[in-house]
Amino acid sequence: MYRLPRFIVLAKWVPSTLAQSSCLLFLLAAPLQAAESSTQDDPIQLTPIQTSPMSGGNGSVEQFDHNAYSLPLGNMSMTKRLDFSVGNSFFRNPWVAAPASTEARDGLGPLLNTNSCQGCHLKDGRGHPPTGDENPIALFLRLSLPASQADSETLEQRGALPVPNYGLQLQTAAISGAKPEAKLVIEYRPREVSVTDGSSVTLQEPIYSIAEPAYGELPESLQTSPRLAPPMIGLGLLEAIPEADLMAAADPDDTDGDGISGRANRVWDARSGTTVMGRFGWKAGEPSIEQQGLHAFAGDMGLTSSLVPHTDCMESQGCDAFPNGGTPEVSDDVADFVTFYASSLAVPMRRHMDDPAVKQGAERFNALGCASCHTPRHRTDANAARPALAGQEIWPYSDLLLHDLGEALADHRSEFQADGREWRTPPLWGIGLAQTVNPRAGFLHDGRARTLEEAILWHGGEAESATQGYRALPADQRAELIRFLESL
Repeated sequence: MYRLPRFIVLAKWVPSTLAQSSCLLFLLAAPLQAAESSTQDDPIQLTPIQTSPMSGGNGSVEQFDHNAYSLPLGNMSMTKRLDFSVGNSFFRNPWVAAPASTEARDGLGPLLNTNSCQGCHLKDGRGHPPTGDENPIALFLRLSLPASQADSETLEQRGALPVPNYGLQLQTAAISGAKPEAKLVIEYRPREVSVTDGSSVTLQEPIYSIAEPAYGELPESLQTSPRLAPPMIGLGLLEAIPEADLMAAADPDDTDGDGISGRANRVWDARSGTTVMGRFGWKAGEPSIEQQGLHAFAGDMGLTSSLVPHTDCMESQGCDAFPNGGTPEVSDDVADFVTFYASSLAVPMRRHMDDPAVKQGAERFNALGCASCHTPRHRTDANAARPALAGQEIWPYSDLLLHDLGEALADHRSEFQADGREWRTPPLWGIGLAQTVNPRAGFLHDGRARTLEEAILWHGGEAESATQGYRALPADQRAELIRFLESL
């Protein structure tokens, strides 16, 4: 069995310049008191407090049950809802091996992680780690080797150096007649984190192993990164935020000295054949919803498309010996329908915004510095390609930039310009309904956090002072912050 180094991941919260001093608790107390006495118009209120329940702009939906993530934009025209339904059918229904009578959905594999988009994005929400003897479907490993200057062209276009005989992704399933690449084994060990009122929280630290490699021994220098399927809501709105607005918040050298050094990942755009800003994926490794989706078709299900004509199967693995589903297997029409669907899922409205605990939690979120990376508010481009996405005030709670989240969440694997400690700030909108949509949903990049509090406590690096601030709060104030997150 190949034992992997410890890794971890996630988003970032964020700090301020406080922290890491013997006077930490005192320093944290001051901004909290200031925030409690402030109002929205107060000059000390550097980050906005959300006052509208319309987190996803005019397309927000009032749906709070297990289907909360599966509705189309509320402001979408009726003529476009048929396209949404067609895209949903290809997103939800399983693909099959070729040849098959269902020609529009054949060509699966031969190597894969799942047979449908919905297999990972349960009810369009986040996935969950496996338990017991379950095969990991919504959680997989990215693979790569350390690169050198000689690999610059590969790094420019693929972001990482593929592993001989295995590629860039560990595929733990296969169609009949083919062998899965290996088994992914996950064990957990407890990790105690104390808070200042004397209580403690037991986190679960995952330990990953690769067992029974079927295509040769894995190299000693193997780099891995676990990735859990994220929720699908609001992607079209995130794509419509002007790049200039996102870049205005970047501070790669931390020139303002606030301890936050957000920077953009620069990634390959296969459509234009150029390097552009990345904004999707755990390390912002994809520039668009279209490319993110079609890379998932290729890597997760072994399906080719015009934009991504090759799967993750290496020549030495013999995939060409199996029937394919045509060239490409995902037709341009199907690719367009699925991309439209993925860019049209609405964000649920905020709940309980008048609850005093929620209000206090919102103030505390800002005062602790969480909003330094989890940027509450953006506005989409007034000239966005689709009217339903244009000119919207939205509340995603993300800057879509990379931040150092510390050693505990580091995977030590680079992806384009993101290093092994950096992760893109994941949006928080809708996070309070994550376990309503999928009761087993986990938080962070690999689902290790079973609760929102556990997710907070895993944050380090640039978020260390915010995490320390949370741990220093009395129990009732920690509960208020969680209540705020649950209202998103």
